[in-house]
Amino acid sequence: MQRDINLRIATYNVEWFTNLFDAQGEPLFDGRPTRHEQTTAAGQARAVARVMASVDADLMLVVEAPDDGVGRHTRVSLELFAEYFGLRTRACLHGAASVTQQEIALLYDPDRVAVRLDPEPGSHPVPRVHGLSAADHVFDKPPLEAIIESAGSTFHLIGVHIKSKVSHGQTARNMHRQALRSRRKQLVQSLWLRERVEDLLRQGKSLILLGDLNDGPGLDEYEEVLGQSALEVISGQLGPGRYLLHDPHARLQVGPTLAQPASARFWSVADQHYFGAMVDYIMVSGDLCANRPAWRIWHPFDDPACYRNAELREALLTASDHFPVSLDLVLHAPAEAGAAQGRP
Repeated sequence: MQRDINLRIATYNVEWFTNLFDAQGEPLFDGRPTRHEQTTAAGQARAVARVMASVDADLMLVVEAPDDGVGRHTRVSLELFAEYFGLRTRACLHGAASVTQQEIALLYDPDRVAVRLDPEPGSHPVPRVHGLSAADHVFDKPPLEAIIESAGSTFHLIGVHIKSKVSHGQTARNMHRQALRSRRKQLVQSLWLRERVEDLLRQGKSLILLGDLNDGPGLDEYEEVLGQSALEVISGQLGPGRYLLHDPHARLQVGPTLAQPASARFWSVADQHYFGAMVDYIMVSGDLCANRPAWRIWHPFDDPACYRNAELREALLTASDHFPVSLDLVLHAPAEAGAAQGRP
């Protein structure tokens, strides 16, 4: 006999979260400005906590988590933040440190899930792509691999933040060269992830890959140059149909309006307005998809419940240029497994 376990899993890119902590990794709650629009440290911190509490996930991947370095520890900083605001996700798992001050970490509720690092991350080399240096074939933000257990049910999780395509060149020629190089590096990282996905699915493991891919179907013209997007590579959409990962937001929407979902809102200096982009995903293996999981983008304008809640709407805009994406997932576990219950 089996019974259901309901879990909520989320990914949330908090724009320069590290700037909300001092040199010792202690949370800041003062009036100093942050890098997110015109927000203060105190204002952004309260907004981030409000959003996290509203999403109420059992497990949340934090992208751009606070820096891990000399005198600072990502895990300690996030657990202090959770304690200060009384968040249910009060425990943190952090893997390999990033060189970019933007870490990948998991905040989770230890009463609902058990989380441990996978002992195998980085065990096979990143595939080579012609024209890129050795430095281009490594992750500046190493993926976080973990094994998640809840009441006897287990799945594998990969948290990612792959190379951004944003170009910072001063001339049109330099911008084009840098954008193409970034695209190719992004493709290398995507190929590595795809190999890892296929390896795990061949072993029969349940898998969730989530985070900020800095990519979406049809997002820019450089996708056509290389013939494939990072999203298509990682999900397996371009392959023979085996070992697919599923996310309803991962395919180009077609129809009269060509309407696209969006998980982020960025400011265009050239055009002086915001534009939306779908870059944050939660992709699941076929066995997990069989129980009809429910995805949600916590967009302050596109999600009616978020829009109607004025406090949450403002918190979403104040906290980050990304919005959380959540997944309500039903797992089956043996009746004799632990005492975890459905979501309250």
